[in-house]
Amino acid sequence: MNSLVPRFGDGRDWWFAHRYGMFVHWGLYSLHGWHEQEQWRRRVPRSEYQKLQAQWNPVKFNPEAWLDLAQEAGMEYLCVTTKHHDGFCLWDTKLTRYNTMNTPYGKDIVRQLADACHKRRFPLCLYYSIADWHHPNYPNQGRHHEIPAQPEDSPDLLAYTEFVRGQVRELCTQYGELHGFWWDMNVDLHRDPSINALIRQLQPKAVINDRGYDDGDFGTPERDYESKVDFARRVEACQSVGMESWSWRKGEDYYTDRHLMRSIAKFRARDANYLLNVGPKGDGTIPTESAGIVRRLGKWYHTVREAFDGTTPCTELSANKSILLTRKNNTLYVVCHTDLVGSALKLKPLTLTPTRATLLNTGKPVSFSLELAPSDHVEHEGYLRLTGLPTNELSATVPVIKLEFDHPLPTTPFAKPEGVASLSEPGEVKRPGDVRIR
Repeated sequence: MNSLVPRFGDGRDWWFAHRYGMFVHWGLYSLHGWHEQEQWRRRVPRSEYQKLQAQWNPVKFNPEAWLDLAQEAGMEYLCVTTKHHDGFCLWDTKLTRYNTMNTPYGKDIVRQLADACHKRRFPLCLYYSIADWHHPNYPNQGRHHEIPAQPEDSPDLLAYTEFVRGQVRELCTQYGELHGFWWDMNVDLHRDPSINALIRQLQPKAVINDRGYDDGDFGTPERDYESKVDFARRVEACQSVGMESWSWRKGEDYYTDRHLMRSIAKFRARDANYLLNVGPKGDGTIPTESAGIVRRLGKWYHTVREAFDGTTPCTELSANKSILLTRKNNTLYVVCHTDLVGSALKLKPLTLTPTRATLLNTGKPVSFSLELAPSDHVEHEGYLRLTGLPTNELSATVPVIKLEFDHPLPTTPFAKPEGVASLSEPGEVKRPGDVRIR
């Protein structure tokens, strides 16, 4: 498999073979169905919010159903919130009583998920929030993603860090093989590389993100943020099906299928991983609306995923900035992650003739031409054009076109492919069908 970003060269390389995952935000906040940061955003006193612990009883939680949905949609790993900012833990931790075992439910959520994932050999990653609105040692000061200091608090960053270290050890020793650790909200920006070193020692296959105690293994652009993403390093983008919340929200406003398809496409075509989030209800079931979105995206993803799996980004081969390109051997994939404005798509300066062009979304052939177009009269060159595209029929999806060539593809926009005839001389009119690149 080709990749632009460097491999790890160890057990973490599973990450390059499993590029699309399911993110799950679930916890006490799911009971009210408003937002995963309900305690902070609604200014709920800690003494009031923590009463939700007595209501935690997700009797319909079935990890197999979660995994069935993920696999049906083409997802290949799972990341679940073991402890979000509210501090409630979904596993049998011995370091705080604020956990799922001390509830009417009384069962270890992480244990059930880990067992289900191991049975299917489905990689499991664990999310952990460094910010904690419940633990008395966490230095809450009312900064972003923090509640105001509470009278019962005894802020002690070093003591809290040791609490985190102890919980990391629990998660990395009690649940079998883990494939990732997903930190969040290091508000204090406290650095302690020894914590990630502990994860690597106990779980050598685990990839670690960049929101924790050092720079980690990969960057984590969130929602639609991408303006400063460094694709020269490893990237895992994350997005939720809901516009307002990552956890389940009653009356949620959902993104359109096409918006999410575009989001997936624009990262996957740049050699990045992608986590799509759903928020189960308080009873443990994934909402019908969320499951429907995931399934519909899965139908699209299954038809076009060959453009992303095992390919190398090569968008620089075309001056057309409305598309993204990937390649695999002599095959080029055209990913139309923005609106197609017409029935033709020009791949200037490519003048290679494909042997076959296929719209992966439908499996139908695509017409192509190298004839001189009026808009190219200055260069007097016929560039590769994909014509007769069913643009209106594709307006609700992200089209991907597969181009197969007899000749090797160039490595740069102006390179001549091996074994291909010389470029045309200035003023020479190229015949349709000539195999060249300009």
